[in-house]
Amino acid sequence: MIDLTNGKPLKVIFLYTIPLLMGNFFQQFYSFIDTLIVGRTISVNALASVGATGGLTGLVIGFAQGMTSGLTILTARKHGAGDIRGVTKSFASGIIISFFITIVFTLIALLIAYPLLKAMQTPAVLLHDAFIFLEIIFAGIFAFVGFDFLGNTMRALGDSRVPLFFLIVSTILNILLELVFILYLHMGVAGAGLATVVAQAITMIVLYFYIRRKIPYLILSRSDFKIDMDEIKELLKVSLPMGFQSSIIAIGSIILQFMLNTLGADAVAAYTVAGRVEQIATLPALSFGISLVNYTAQNLGAKKYSRILDGVKKGIMMSVISSITIGAILILFGKNISHLFMNGSETHVLNLIQIYYYFNGSMYFMLSILFIVRYTLQGLGNQKAPTIAGIAELIMRVFASIVMIRFFGFYGAAMASPLAWIGSVLVLVSTWRIEWNKLSKMKDGNVEIPEEVIE
Repeated sequence: MIDLTNGKPLKVIFLYTIPLLMGNFFQQFYSFIDTLIVGRTISVNALASVGATGGLTGLVIGFAQGMTSGLTILTARKHGAGDIRGVTKSFASGIIISFFITIVFTLIALLIAYPLLKAMQTPAVLLHDAFIFLEIIFAGIFAFVGFDFLGNTMRALGDSRVPLFFLIVSTILNILLELVFILYLHMGVAGAGLATVVAQAITMIVLYFYIRRKIPYLILSRSDFKIDMDEIKELLKVSLPMGFQSSIIAIGSIILQFMLNTLGADAVAAYTVAGRVEQIATLPALSFGISLVNYTAQNLGAKKYSRILDGVKKGIMMSVISSITIGAILILFGKNISHLFMNGSETHVLNLIQIYYYFNGSMYFMLSILFIVRYTLQGLGNQKAPTIAGIAELIMRVFASIVMIRFFGFYGAAMASPLAWIGSVLVLVSTWRIEWNKLSKMKDGNVEIPEEVIE
């Protein structure tokens, strides 16, 4: 495990981020492989069917993933303060909250899947496969929540390597299962969804037993599950806003998908492929941002306020440089990469994809600033500003969906994300200036972390 409260911030953040980046890469590789295999072994329409579910899966699973990230912020803070018992209690309370929210969200998601697909005017040729894929993914929400919660707990304690290993295993397992389900069992898009859920569930179970074996203070007894309402309220205060922030963003994606569906199957396929590639292209910015959550929370617990400020400056520098580089590569070579997803020439789809890359790749530096500032504020316990920023992002996406797409077609859809990033950054940066001034005036303290926590 890496002690994020000591050492040079640039080196510490970089070393912590590398396994996290690789882990996020393999996690996104799920979507990448799903899209590639479905597009090349079934059809472009099957690919578009999976893509048409993106907004809805983001709404439900995005909430669950945002929530689990929030549940472990307190764990990181307790770890930074050297409070072993506090780490154990927050872990147990996080499991309780995850369990009940998973049940509620699974039931709701399964019931609303088909009506929402219809309401979004999903093209008739895509509707059946989209519904099948969506129901399978929603039935497996428990696997996504459980795996993310356990992985985020490890990261909160300073270990970003073990989650990486399990993500690699999960990705390899997902690829193998998908090939079996689609090529040999001929399950179509249902095979893609089932492979992802099964792979995630297996690695979740194995990771749980790994934690029980390797981290003694996370071995829970029945008494640990005694509900502490003060603890539950504190965790919900942090985790629910983070979940809602993810859902707010997903709502904007659903509205965008609704308008995108009116442009036809080619536009949906192009947006799906470009989105999958972009998920990987933006991983460095996302990973640096996530690193700042636990870096900030641990140093806040250790009362090292000046170290937080230094870390943010170094994080922005590394993130912006990587984002500008990747954006340039995508603009120059993105069409060649995207061609991997299609079985034929599909010239029109590829041209639409290139339009998307022009608008988005040139603005990745803005997204990198957004991630660093948002996650730092969350690590400090400030959930209000990121939530307002999420609302601003939603407004900009709605504007792009209703106005820009109507007048500019696919060009308007390609502008949606850059507009949303700009709106969000304007809110976040103004709040960060206030937090910066507060931290600058606070006097550092020294908290000794017990050796058993570090190990």
